[in-house]
Amino acid sequence: MAEPSGYTGRFAPSPTGPLHFGSLLAAVASYLEARSRGGRWLLRIENIDPPREQAGAADAIVRALGAYGFDWDGPTDWQRDAGDAHRDALRVLLSRDLAYYCTCSRSDLSDAETGPLGAIYPGTCRGRPRPQGGDAAVRVLTDESLVEFDDRLQGRQSQHLAAESGDFVIWRRDGLVAYHLAVVVDDHRQGVTDIVRGIDLLDSTPRQIWLQRLLGYPTPGYAHIPVAVWDDGNKLSKATHAPSLPASSPGPTLARALAVLGQSPPDGLARKALPDVWDWAIANWDLSRVRGRTSVPGS
Repeated sequence: MAEPSGYTGRFAPSPTGPLHFGSLLAAVASYLEARSRGGRWLLRIENIDPPREQAGAADAIVRALGAYGFDWDGPTDWQRDAGDAHRDALRVLLSRDLAYYCTCSRSDLSDAETGPLGAIYPGTCRGRPRPQGGDAAVRVLTDESLVEFDDRLQGRQSQHLAAESGDFVIWRRDGLVAYHLAVVVDDHRQGVTDIVRGIDLLDSTPRQIWLQRLLGYPTPGYAHIPVAVWDDGNKLSKATHAPSLPASSPGPTLARALAVLGQSPPDGLARKALPDVWDWAIANWDLSRVRGRTSVPGS
């Protein structure tokens, strides 16, 4: 038996609705990249935002992945169970004066300059003492450093965080961990070495790399695949009424996903048994076939 490659990938959906075809593309690409390299593939349900979760969606996601033949390593990871790790990382950043409490409301920031990532935080609460009582968010300090990385599919990427986002929130004022801190901590605690996900998350990557650096974590490799779009160019999503994956006969949908990802599955693959579809896909997988692409047809 071949030795493990050391590669660890993951798929980390949020339970805001059922899996749709766009979700399937990210799952397929991350899974095949891991398996074709002899690596591990983990499933993490990012259930850290209860107000946005849809009842039953998390279990439906797990069932759908199982029905489509995904075989993840180890038990399903539930992000909400990692609260202690998230809080430990927050304490580290606060103790090193790399983060600070912020009481600014949306209305306080209504006149803030807007950049490519949204409102640019003007640093209003920098240097202020911790507020006594009341709700407060926590923001991480940024500076003029240029955050750069090489994306395997989209090429060289860079951001000046101070100029493009300012200090960003890592802990929400409602007491919930923010996405960027949670995903960085969880990828580290799970030993994720490589992340394959949709290009809609490309702009998030420099902020996550910034946190990795501040916390002393290694930076995984990144590859951002094209997203599935409707004919009008809008991304498939719950908001654009993307239908859930068909529960029966997953082979044709899986073969279609492979075709959309540029893998050129042979005629008749969709009619084969699901294990045969996966065997062909792993043996023939080539992530570079979507290099430079930002969207693929989703309908």
